[in-house]
Amino acid sequence: MPALICGSLAFDTITNFPGRFSQQILPDQVHILNVSFLVPTLRREFGGCAGNIAYTLQALGGQPVVMAALGNDGGDYLARLQGWGADTSLVLRDDATYTAQAIIITDTDNNQITAFHPGAMQQAHRIDLPSRDDLQIAIIAPDGREAMIKRARQLGDAGIPFIFDPGQQLPMFDGSELRRFVERASWVAVNDYEGRMLCDRTGLTLEAMSKLDLQGVIVTLGHEGCDLWIDGRCERIPGVAAEQVVDPTGCGDAFRGALLFGLERGWSLRRSVELGNRIGALKIACRGGQNHVLDRAALGV
Repeated sequence: MPALICGSLAFDTITNFPGRFSQQILPDQVHILNVSFLVPTLRREFGGCAGNIAYTLQALGGQPVVMAALGNDGGDYLARLQGWGADTSLVLRDDATYTAQAIIITDTDNNQITAFHPGAMQQAHRIDLPSRDDLQIAIIAPDGREAMIKRARQLGDAGIPFIFDPGQQLPMFDGSELRRFVERASWVAVNDYEGRMLCDRTGLTLEAMSKLDLQGVIVTLGHEGCDLWIDGRCERIPGVAAEQVVDPTGCGDAFRGALLFGLERGWSLRRSVELGNRIGALKIACRGGQNHVLDRAALGV
């Protein structure tokens, strides 16, 4: 079953700071913050939430349909997606802008500071949901504000269940807008920080949220696993120890790709989340969001 992946396609410039942000930023001086981090390593990777999610889903044997925008420098990225066999019929090329760009600094504690230029992502709302009978599940990952609102409305009207994954775009929406997303979604996936912000802005606790029409609320907790909220009850799904901790970039997206893979096959939410934890542990041992190799036989998929 093809899965519609709505979100960003971006180029990631990834650097590492061989120290701790907490030792460089003085809490009582943040009102005059002026810091510089020496980053001895630098590399450029294919990224963006839609691209990263599609990569993992395709690697697991899924069929990603990518709905996203690329800029005038996105030819190589489009060829990469097509090289996997991903459906790129809904990828917009905007020749007037650059592809979205993320500049990421990671410290020794795996904390990250990111600067993001949206570029062509701001044109993603120009893409319309097609009339296709084979699209039975979707995810709304971080994208342009107008695009995310439009996707939720169109998917809701079409009766296509979707995961609402606001990610770093969550602050763009007020409480009433976030409530509308939640009311239309079938699942909500956030990390623990985003979960607290979502609750603060909507006025809903995770327990109350999970008692709505949602099939579940997933709160990822890094190496600790995730909390799975279903109908007011919370279950901690333990994390999986990684062989190496190399780069956290894209771990959440890898988790969501696995989550989609399980859900589109009718797996229970718990089983889908367990696979997500395993894939997240594999991804963190690799640099970038699209370089991990998955052994489907070893994973039992």
